[in-house]
Amino acid sequence: MGLRTAKEYRDGLRDGRRVFYRGQRIGSVADHPELTLAVDHSAHCYDIAQARPELAVAGGAEPYSAFYRVPRSAEQLRARGELIEAVSRLGGGIIVLKEVGSDAMFALLRTLEGEELARAEAFHERVCRDDLALAVAQTDVKGDRALAPHQQADPDLYLRIVGEDADSITVRGAKCHTSYSANADELVVLPTRAMGPQDADYAVSFAIPVDTPGLNIYVSPYLAGERDPFDFPLSSQHKMLESLTVFDDVRVPKDRVFLNRRPELAGPLALAFVDYHRFTAINYKLPLLDLLVGSASLIAEYNGIARAGHVKDKITQLIAYAETVRGLAELAALRSRPGTRGIQQPDPVAVNTAKYTFAHGFHDATAKLMDLAGGLLATGPGGEDWANPEIRAVLEKYYAAAVPAEPRLRLLNLIADLTARDYGGYQAVLATHAEGSLEAEKLQIARTYDPARARAYVSRHAGLA
Repeated sequence: MGLRTAKEYRDGLRDGRRVFYRGQRIGSVADHPELTLAVDHSAHCYDIAQARPELAVAGGAEPYSAFYRVPRSAEQLRARGELIEAVSRLGGGIIVLKEVGSDAMFALLRTLEGEELARAEAFHERVCRDDLALAVAQTDVKGDRALAPHQQADPDLYLRIVGEDADSITVRGAKCHTSYSANADELVVLPTRAMGPQDADYAVSFAIPVDTPGLNIYVSPYLAGERDPFDFPLSSQHKMLESLTVFDDVRVPKDRVFLNRRPELAGPLALAFVDYHRFTAINYKLPLLDLLVGSASLIAEYNGIARAGHVKDKITQLIAYAETVRGLAELAALRSRPGTRGIQQPDPVAVNTAKYTFAHGFHDATAKLMDLAGGLLATGPGGEDWANPEIRAVLEKYYAAAVPAEPRLRLLNLIADLTARDYGGYQAVLATHAEGSLEAEKLQIARTYDPARARAYVSRHAGLA
């Protein structure tokens, strides 16, 4: 087993992968002037092994990345949450890279059986040994969502098996919203939903290197372009690549196939991934919540309004929101239980309640922060103005408040980046849809909550027993 450095991670991306960005195929993700930022952001999952080995390294005499340690107890699950929060803090409140791939590994190890399980176990060992970075492709493009996969007018709107021989399967179709597929080492494919017998060709899961022939990655241009650090203190330093990942008759060796026309396992595998992925979500969001609360507290002080009763009320509500999510994240580990093969499963009610609470409250929280900050989020000066000494003197005079203009404007730009500009829009969409929608979270809460204790208590007091 071994650990790679961030440099070794970057060097591993210089291969023949087919990545398209802003209308052009690019030569190297690691060297592209705009995408290098995303690679540097993801490299935090390697840097943290050197910076926080007590948290990020497992295995004792044979060290490997703690992201890939299979949790066997509530304490190990809690430690995983701490690791995810720590690396997200390095990443400015954004997920980094290894978190999602390890969520997929745990789901595979919990769900599969027989030869398919043996393949997943062998893959997990190689991931640990080679310290690989995994991206996950789960969400199909879906087409008409009222129709099952086999009912679509175009059969490629869900990823499917189109051929098979003794040694391989061949797949065709696409997955969307695939974070990091352009800058990971390997891609883990999971089914996106429960399936029936007629959807057997779509019940597929496997792992392949990102430079596999026939795999084409189309990176979203959202948040494109160079960014002045004065104007964009967050998004000039952190970037996550989102892609449409197209499988154009990709051949997958069978020793890399985890699900081959097994529709009865498609739903359980998708749900097992969700258990871990939402646990990851509520922990990586914690630094983002700290940004909201800390910015609100500071800008109230900088604007000279910190003593106003309505301001104190808004900040208190933000604190309660953030601490509720944090408490539920801790509860998800505390109430976790051993699942299949002793792999610890986060408490599904606590996990989904935490994720629902975060997503449901995010837009109101950012609205409160914008209210406290004021209109300069949209009308304030830019980095080029600040860099001009003559203009800067004017800005320093007229934008001073309870503090000098510079700290106030820098904080306002952080808040604008987080809430009012394109990065803020990106965060708003993530809050609504990433790791599952609000409706999906409510469905899981209803599905996994056991009302027996509450019903029995009511029955006893109502004389219904």
